[in-house]
Amino acid sequence: MADPIIYVIDDDDAVRQSLEFLLSTAGIKSRGFESGKAFIDALPQIDSGCVVTDVRMPEITGIDLLKHVRQHKPDLPVIVITGHGDIALAVEAMKIGAIDFLEKPFDDDVLIAAVKSALSNVADNGKRNAELGEINDKLAALSNRERQVLEGLVAGQPNKTIAFDLGISPRTVEIYRANLMTKMGANSLSDLVRMAMLAGILGEGRKA
Repeated sequence: MADPIIYVIDDDDAVRQSLEFLLSTAGIKSRGFESGKAFIDALPQIDSGCVVTDVRMPEITGIDLLKHVRQHKPDLPVIVITGHGDIALAVEAMKIGAIDFLEKPFDDDVLIAAVKSALSNVADNGKRNAELGEINDKLAALSNRERQVLEGLVAGQPNKTIAFDLGISPRTVEIYRANLMTKMGANSLSDLVRMAMLAGILGEGRKA
């Protein structure tokens, strides 16, 4: 079986080439596309691998591209890359079907791990089920207030909004947020939100 190919879509040439180089240093094959349209044109000939796409691109955005992939190649995993503060956008992407998202700036190792995890999840859903079990155990250990703060974060709300809704100070929200990161074993806010999304905390009926 041929080695999987990672399809990197970013309208910024320097960023795209940097990601391709990073993947090559890890022994992972990649192919770059300068736009969502260029990738969509090539999609009929693509049956396996993994997509890594920026969200904010002209003409066809990462969200539009994700919707197209989910409709035409539902088994092709998609990882989206978002700018700082785009948690609400990342949540939207995961509701549509992105397997993961990375918030800029991210470490090289984080991207490599995300890609390998995406490919591994396609090959072995058992690992994903085991991860889900661990996440649910950690969620069960949260206090009611911690759970409320987590739900606010997953909905893409800023600290001030969460604080107002719960009748507490933004500083207190920051403390709960730090506690959540520790209890859930999350390395970043995006990691925390990803785990919560995987566990289905944000239902299809709620809006970010």
